[in-house]
Amino acid sequence: MSGTDKTRIAKALAGPIVVLVEPQLGENIGMAARAMGNFGLTRLRIVKPRDGWPSLTAQRAAAGADFILDKADLFETLEDAIADCTLVFATTARAHDQAKPVMGPEAAAQETVAHIASGALAAILFGRERAGLLNEEVALANRIVTFPVNPAFASLNLAQAVLLMGYEWFKLATQAELPFDMPQRSEPASQHQMQAFFDNLVRELDKVEFLRPPEKRETMLVNLRNIFSRMDPTKQDMHTLHGVVMAIAEGRKGPAKGGVLDSEGATRLRALLAEHSEGRSSNDSSTVRGLARLLRRNPTDAERALWQALTKDRRFAGQFKRQTPVGRHIPDFVSFVQRVAVELIVPGESEAIVADRLSRKTWLEQRGYRVALVKSEEVERDLEKVAEKIEQTLQGERK
Repeated sequence: MSGTDKTRIAKALAGPIVVLVEPQLGENIGMAARAMGNFGLTRLRIVKPRDGWPSLTAQRAAAGADFILDKADLFETLEDAIADCTLVFATTARAHDQAKPVMGPEAAAQETVAHIASGALAAILFGRERAGLLNEEVALANRIVTFPVNPAFASLNLAQAVLLMGYEWFKLATQAELPFDMPQRSEPASQHQMQAFFDNLVRELDKVEFLRPPEKRETMLVNLRNIFSRMDPTKQDMHTLHGVVMAIAEGRKGPAKGGVLDSEGATRLRALLAEHSEGRSSNDSSTVRGLARLLRRNPTDAERALWQALTKDRRFAGQFKRQTPVGRHIPDFVSFVQRVAVELIVPGESEAIVADRLSRKTWLEQRGYRVALVKSEEVERDLEKVAEKIEQTLQGERK
């Protein structure tokens, strides 16, 4: 059942005896046993169950608490069931006009814990589903227990009553120890880490002019700082938040998944990269790679469509990378495994772009790469035909 962990050891606690007086339905006995198991009660005594004993329906309803039912003791009279007990509580929802203490389940649990700690036996009586305990049965008890419920609707079923008493007793017997706590997988963040994150956050917010108007800046900063201070973050939390801020600041890094430029802007960016490539020295490689990263985040419409085809089509899935350096060159798409590059030709390209592509194609072919040139209008017009062309290039490489 959900929440049951058979690998854990059950708590060995000496608890009160649960006495069910003439229970009518096997299902209710089983559910009462299940409630007992939830709170460490193991001793069950049954007085004259109406449908006999043992009960298959009780076992089905016990949901794994068979170990309680298997050891249950059967009695013909209530007097025999409590003969060895020195403290007996009678649970009831009705006033029986008897001169004996009436208490709630918490007070009864406190007295029970102390009584059992002295080495004596205590029992809790639960009556029939329909009529509860009779007056003469309540008279056998030392105390009356009733529950703080809605007086206009006070009736509880048998398992509910057992569960409430078991809960109050178990809570006291275990000092309300919870079965698990929040896992502490990372140390608390230091003030230095908090400040580093906050400085980074403020720096990025200033770039987008979030902290305005100027006269409200300090108040906004205090409010922001308090948000994170109240969190009691861990070191891992700080690392995650750093990553979140930088991901938002830098834009989406996933290949062909977005960016901030439209297709026309992305085309101009390609031209800028090509122009910068002309006559550059080896010391310019970091700048070129930076432009390539920006281009990777801002694809043209044709690049985006072709990339989706290359990643989703089973013929190519997992083989190609986009805007990835090969030596000093960065082809549009490249398969290192198949040594194939795919270059997109956009209408109206500048001379710099054309020259850069020709230089790149020559360089790649000299090193054993096959290069497929694809026009962007072909991608928009018939993507499947373009895919077939790329497939033929791959096949040609394997021959």
